[in-house]
Amino acid sequence: MNDPAERYAAPTVLLHWLMAALIVATFWLGLTVADMPLSPTKFKWIAWHKWLGVTLLGLLALRLLSRALTRAPALPATMGAHARTMARLGHLGLYALMLAVPLSGWLMSSAYGFPVVYLQLFALPDLVAKNEALGDALGDAHTALNWTLAALVAGHVLAALKHQFVDRDGLMARMRLRRR
Repeated sequence: MNDPAERYAAPTVLLHWLMAALIVATFWLGLTVADMPLSPTKFKWIAWHKWLGVTLLGLLALRLLSRALTRAPALPATMGAHARTMARLGHLGLYALMLAVPLSGWLMSSAYGFPVVYLQLFALPDLVAKNEALGDALGDAHTALNWTLAALVAGHVLAALKHQFVDRDGLMARMRLRRR
C-alpha cells in the first residue's frame, strides 16, 4: 500500500481522526454527566456534550461530501468476499450511527424542552414539541444507539488491528497522513 492512489486524501484522513477523537470525547462526557448530581458543572458539561454532538453532525456532513466527491482506495486483493461485505456493512453502520446518535440527542433535548444552543451563539430549532414521555423514550434510544456505536467502533478498531498485525496487508496505511 505504498501507492498514494491507494490512500485516502489528507482531508478525509484528518476528518476521520478528528471525528474519532470527538466521538470518544462526546461518549466520555455523556457517561460522566449521566452519573453526576444536578449542579452548574453538570449543566455546563451537558452543554459541551451537545456542542460536540452538533459539531460531529457538521463534520459528518463534510465527511459524506468528501466521500461522495472522492473514490475510496481499493481494498486489498487478499480480502475475501465475506470480509469485503463485512467492511461495507460496518462502515455503513458507522455512518448511520454517526447520524442517528446526535440526532437522537437533539430530539431528546427538544422533547424535554431543553434547547440546544450551539457554542452559546444560537439556538437550534426544536425538532419535536415538549413531551416528557417521548423524551424518556428518546433518552433510552440515545443510550442504546451510543452503546451500539461504541461496539461498532470497537469492532472497527479490532478489524484495523487485525489487518495491521495478523494479515499485514497494509490496510491501515490508507488512514495515515504520511507514509513511513
